[in-house]
Amino acid sequence: MVAHIKEFDAQHWVKTRSSLDPNESTFLVWKGNIYAFLPGEKKKLLFKIVGMSVSRCIPTGEGSWDFTSRELTYYLNPETSEILHKWENPWTGETVPVVHVANNPVQGHFKSKFPAPVEGDSTTFVFDIFPTYPNPLGENPKFAEYSPHSIYQAAELFKLTVPTADLFNSQLKSVTELKLSWDRIGQWLPWMKMGARLGHLIYSAYGSKVNGFSELPQLLQDEINTRVPLYKNAPKSFLDVEDMTSWLYFQQHFDAYLAGETFPLPEAEEI
Repeated sequence: MVAHIKEFDAQHWVKTRSSLDPNESTFLVWKGNIYAFLPGEKKKLLFKIVGMSVSRCIPTGEGSWDFTSRELTYYLNPETSEILHKWENPWTGETVPVVHVANNPVQGHFKSKFPAPVEGDSTTFVFDIFPTYPNPLGENPKFAEYSPHSIYQAAELFKLTVPTADLFNSQLKSVTELKLSWDRIGQWLPWMKMGARLGHLIYSAYGSKVNGFSELPQLLQDEINTRVPLYKNAPKSFLDVEDMTSWLYFQQHFDAYLAGETFPLPEAEEI
């Protein structure tokens, strides 16, 4: 079967990633593995992961939308799949607190055209993203043992496959089905305390769109209900703040990390 590239409007991408209904919070979930990739060493499975994004799209004009979301990802014991709160670094022997991903917000603007291959009854939106920017921790000597590199650099490879008919069904605000593939090559996470050691993390994950909070994995429901109820819903409006990243979160909560507190830190529901 031969795929052909078709140009989709921003509204088709909005139906895929989130929803055309600005009053609706939409959930994506993912799970997978994180491997250590070091020169001359065999692969090492460090963590399993489970995560979610809750998002909202707000129309801003003819064919354009503001996208706002919150993301959680938990690092799990690779053998038991239980949440890790302490991790013994196999290279240094040091036990460190685990800082799970709690990115609030992650935002963007959707407009113009989105080319995507159409094959059979399915359309796959492909995004190969290579973020490169100054590391917010890189110039501060107190973070030298955690993230000394002056530049943050990664590769994020996304594929989201949906039924093509859903994109053109005017009765649907959101696609009925979505299959997500996410691969990532990234630097050591600051909380791992790897310093300038050579190597990278390889992420291999897959996921889907689910119909509401009650369809999230039980681990995520429990964590959100008890610790971070803020993540039950997407922000009510586009927030005039910088996107949160694991590096910025570590910087902001470094004292809590040093104190050995449990992450993510509690965050109350939005009023």
